[in-house]
Amino acid sequence: MAKLNINGKVRDVQAEADTPLLWVIREQAGLTGTKYGCGVAQCGACSVHINGEVRRSCSVPVSAIKPGDRIVTIEGLSVTASHPVQKAWAALDVPQCGYCQSGQIMAASALLRKNPQPTDTDIDEAMTNICRCGTYQRIRAAVHMAAGMAKKA
Repeated sequence: MAKLNINGKVRDVQAEADTPLLWVIREQAGLTGTKYGCGVAQCGACSVHINGEVRRSCSVPVSAIKPGDRIVTIEGLSVTASHPVQKAWAALDVPQCGYCQSGQIMAASALLRKNPQPTDTDIDEAMTNICRCGTYQRIRAAVHMAAGMAKKA
């Protein structure tokens, strides 16, 4: 049994030590916004924040989560979809199929927390999630838009 702080709520979970955090989030916490993509930490569909750092939850075993660690999923980023990244994504119609978008949003929000005014190069280097539909130009534009929204706020 482990206690995990997911989106500000401490949950008791039962999982083997090597169980990927992704499966605990989806199956035990019932938070299905975090997606399974590749299972080998390459695509980024499963991106979450752990203590403010973007991590690919398919490759993080539950045993790596320590007491006091804070996990934030797409559902916990903003309950009302009012986060600047979420607003920019909607304003620019970033998603095409949408499958990767929760991971993309988590990666973008982590980037902007560290670097509030990223350049195109900064965005390209930080946004390593894969979008099979190829919406990278809209993703970059949305990150810039969100940076502008956050700057004005």
